[in-house]
Amino acid sequence: MKSVIYLLLLMFFPVLTKAHEIRPAYLEIKENRDHSLEILWKQPLMGDYGVPLHPSISAGWMEDSLAQIAYTETFLVKRWHIAPGHARLNGQTVAIDGLEKTITDVLMQVIPLNGPSYTWLIKPINPSAKIEILKPQAPPIWQYIQLGVHHIMSGFDHLLFVFALVLLVRKRSTLVWTITAFTIAHSMTLALATLNIVRVPGAFTEAAIALSIVFLAVELVNHYRGSNGLAYHYPWLVSFAFGLLHGFGFASALQDVGLPQYHIPIALFLFNLGVEIGQLLFVSLMLLLMASNNKLNYRERPWHKYLAPYGIGSMAVFWMIERIVMIVNP
Repeated sequence: MKSVIYLLLLMFFPVLTKAHEIRPAYLEIKENRDHSLEILWKQPLMGDYGVPLHPSISAGWMEDSLAQIAYTETFLVKRWHIAPGHARLNGQTVAIDGLEKTITDVLMQVIPLNGPSYTWLIKPINPSAKIEILKPQAPPIWQYIQLGVHHIMSGFDHLLFVFALVLLVRKRSTLVWTITAFTIAHSMTLALATLNIVRVPGAFTEAAIALSIVFLAVELVNHYRGSNGLAYHYPWLVSFAFGLLHGFGFASALQDVGLPQYHIPIALFLFNLGVEIGQLLFVSLMLLLMASNNKLNYRERPWHKYLAPYGIGSMAVFWMIERIVMIVNP
């Protein structure tokens, strides 16, 4: 293995050390039986501050002075109650000021009193959407696939775990089975957690995910020293076991965003499909880079091979300590 791939990894160290995906924001407008409206806005947090996004509706309903404000571990939450007698919901325009300056998306759901929910994915390139609820809407296929791809591609801890597997498992047929086992495992726990069949605190899950990366980094170092451990001999078993853990992490993101009221099974499937598409794209990119590096003709030092496992391990230890601190002192 050439060392360029390791150096590329270390070049991204300042970005990867954060290891918090840019979660999409969420806007929900629900009509009550008395024809009043409940508006929910969940704005992702960056540290102690919300991502600078400011939603508005053309009818003027979302003034900050009228909102009830609360905080969760990952979101700033605002709620508005709009009394009966308001302007018609259909035809209103929703705009997200500041979205064009970010790399996040906004998932918007409108739930009329009678009929199915409607879903829009508002993106930075076009930070507004017009509410049209008189026409039947198909299940939000593309929106949830996009959310899944976005989540895995910006979830650097998940990607680093997969990257460590790619470095450890050199035989391609074994790698296919290893990634498949990881996929099956996190699909199972993603479904169980999203449907509230099994619940695991998010803070503990995130810390344990970091620990799983530390474990693989240690296994890589031992492998390069000539001592092969459990992950080398049974990579599919290790990837399945830790995949169960990573699935709870995926579920946390999907639960934070929300599921369409009438399309929960299809939304769950599509989100997971998006995760798999993003994961396969990442693995393909890593294999392509590694194949390209093998064609380079330069002298490689013996210590070069340790750059990746020590870089991976250092980042994972940093995340683990950071997340344990958050558990102890939320």
